[in-house]
Amino acid sequence: MNLRRSALLFAFAAASLFAADPAVTQAKKQIAEKNYDGAITGLQTASKANPKSAEIKATLVDAMLAKADSIMYNDALPPRSKYPDALRGYRQVLTIDKENAKAKTSISTIESIYKSMGRPIPQ
Repeated sequence: MNLRRSALLFAFAAASLFAADPAVTQAKKQIAEKNYDGAITGLQTASKANPKSAEIKATLVDAMLAKADSIMYNDALPPRSKYPDALRGYRQVLTIDKENAKAKTSISTIESIYKSMGRPIPQ
């Protein structure tokens, strides 16, 4: 009986160690609701409190990518407003995850669009 109780306590302790950060849980809900700014703000605050959390960092990158994608692929926005805003969003992702392939590819795509039009690339 003692061995079973010890195993149960160990399982409980292990589960609590791997439980999702409340900020991440909330942010994932906000991302699903397309409230990207709310998710980003909450995760930035959580990141300051726990700067080494890979879970917070990964979710923050996801939220930033989702926001940039929502701008980039919004057909209701004119190109002159969506491309610079999306470009800033993808660049912001690279400040957190310097090797993010999705952000790099999207930046390259937007920059190619500007080059093909003979226009300067927004900073």
